[in-house]
Amino acid sequence: MSSPLTVSRGSAMYVGALLGPGLLMLPGLTAAVAGPASVLTWAGLLVLSALLGWVFAALGIRLPSATGVRGYVELGLGRRAAAATSWTFLAGIVAGTPIVCLIGGGYVAELSGGGRLAACLIAVVAVPAVLVITSRGLRTSSAVQFGLVVLLLVVVAISVAGGVFAADARHWTPFAPHGWTAVGTAAAPLMLSFVGWEAAAPLTARLADPRRQLPRIVATTLVVTSLLYLALAAVTIAALGPDAGSSTPVAKLLVLAVGPAGVVLAAVSAVVLTLGTINAYVSGAGTLARSLVAADDEADTPPRWLNVAVLVSAGVLISLYGIGLLELESLVAVPSAMFLVVYLGCTAAAWRLLPGGVRVAAAAAFVIVLVILAFTAAAALPAVAVAGVAWLVTRRDSRGTPRVVAQPDRAGRHGNAGQQPEHTVAGDHERHHDDQQQHGHPLRHGT
Repeated sequence: MSSPLTVSRGSAMYVGALLGPGLLMLPGLTAAVAGPASVLTWAGLLVLSALLGWVFAALGIRLPSATGVRGYVELGLGRRAAAATSWTFLAGIVAGTPIVCLIGGGYVAELSGGGRLAACLIAVVAVPAVLVITSRGLRTSSAVQFGLVVLLLVVVAISVAGGVFAADARHWTPFAPHGWTAVGTAAAPLMLSFVGWEAAAPLTARLADPRRQLPRIVATTLVVTSLLYLALAAVTIAALGPDAGSSTPVAKLLVLAVGPAGVVLAAVSAVVLTLGTINAYVSGAGTLARSLVAADDEADTPPRWLNVAVLVSAGVLISLYGIGLLELESLVAVPSAMFLVVYLGCTAAAWRLLPGGVRVAAAAAFVIVLVILAFTAAAALPAVAVAGVAWLVTRRDSRGTPRVVAQPDRAGRHGNAGQQPEHTVAGDHERHHDDQQQHGHPLRHGT
């Protein structure tokens, strides 16, 4: 069994799950779509991120689960919904890993002038490199993640500082050159920078004291990501003006800060973001993947079949992109829609499982995610297909509804007694909980 995560390493894993290579491109993309008003899109999605963070923190404290989204959805909506959500999540990991690597590789290739072939070569190297890191176990993965996040913060801080000194108030006018509806239009691609709470959910079972640690981890994650996103979005517009719509805004900001060496720093940050994001996602998916195939061990590394699936997906998608049959714009929307479907399942389950204000937050997040999912259009079809097949092949729940009760903490106290009343939820959780205990992958209440 791996050592428990500390608050610092847990925060690094959560921040790494939320940040990605899109941080290098999306400030420019949203500025091109909505102009200076794009900062409102960033702010609005940060509100959604806060709601999701609150919901997942409450789920993690009340129902610590090594299987993350599977455990939450099964308790709230039943076995079939849990299977649909879990396999959709894993499909998002399998499809998203090579795409994220292509994004990072494409950014480096564009800066170096290497073109599409160079982007593919970088992605081909990055995918197995991250799988090697995660194969060392969660302890090694979290240590690497902590270092990657610290390096990223330094790079972003330098780019923001360079932009502040070059800021010009005239760049903020006109504020909404493409109309106010463009603020909403920019939300769909920008959502790619706000998925990740579900990837970190399984890590709650690795915390020694979730009730104390998890709120601190979530709060740290929200503060760090909010500062990064809003600072980059605002400085991109204020400093770059007409060039804010560039596909490489961070590179331009770094050039303002440190001169020509900024191009090199931008390329390094692309690699850092790519490795950090995939490391967090694949590490978080390992336990879930093992539970879905009833593995009998408690290893904290991704199962071999998941690594093979990622490698096969990488071979296919990178090849199709390399020969020009697929473009990144169409590729990115597919895993994004899959993760949005996961959020629908988790927020719906949270609405049934959680009391008070967090229940309202779950309902609000569900509605917002559903609206954003509608903007993905045809890209949502693979997610619907995966979820539908998983639903159909999963045996229907056959027994009555279980009760979710307050669980004792490590010292034997009922830490949520009197605060979180019992809830009745649909599903055959009691019998499945017994089965999981026998197979070594329980929903570890209070552990």
